[in-house]
Amino acid sequence: MKPPATLRSDRPDPAAELKAVALQLFVETSYAGASLQQIADAAGYSKSSVLYHFASKEALLEAALRPAVARLGELLDDSVSRISDARLRTAFVDEFIDFLLVYGLEAHIVINQGQSLAGIPIIDEAREFIVRLGDAFKSGLSTTEQRIRLGVALAGAAYVVATGVSLQGTIDTEPIDDLRRSLVGVVTELLLPLAAAPTVTL
Repeated sequence: MKPPATLRSDRPDPAAELKAVALQLFVETSYAGASLQQIADAAGYSKSSVLYHFASKEALLEAALRPAVARLGELLDDSVSRISDARLRTAFVDEFIDFLLVYGLEAHIVINQGQSLAGIPIIDEAREFIVRLGDAFKSGLSTTEQRIRLGVALAGAAYVVATGVSLQGTIDTEPIDDLRRSLVGVVTELLLPLAAAPTVTL
């Protein structure tokens, strides 16, 4: 299949550009509200150019979310034992906050639209990671307070970033270094009492 004529050679990675534009529109107008034509228009391509790279809007969503969901799975592996170990907790918090800051748009979509998009494989995969993590917390943390602290810390950080993305389209509402430092500090403080929790693996 030849690429459409409107696929201009001066734009070396149209697929990456289309994924970036789609993520932005999926946040601004919702997945359901953003059409392939709107994505094409916003990116400066024809609809046929979009369909040359992605067979459907769902395929575009899959491609756009895949790196974030793959990284989420890696990040959550052995997460409870890492959080419960003072030597490993700092690295986990740093990685989790960096994940949110890099994948803010993707986190927003999963957090805010995940329920309405149930049945789409990439969304179900992301939600399964979150459910599995919750189950691990229940068995791996010995007190209700520990589970609440962990939930507030991780979900709260995700909410802060997702809300910033929703309101501004980016997470640059304040200098990124200040935002990162503040998020790491607050999450670390909330997780300090978890050091005595028994360690388990997912």
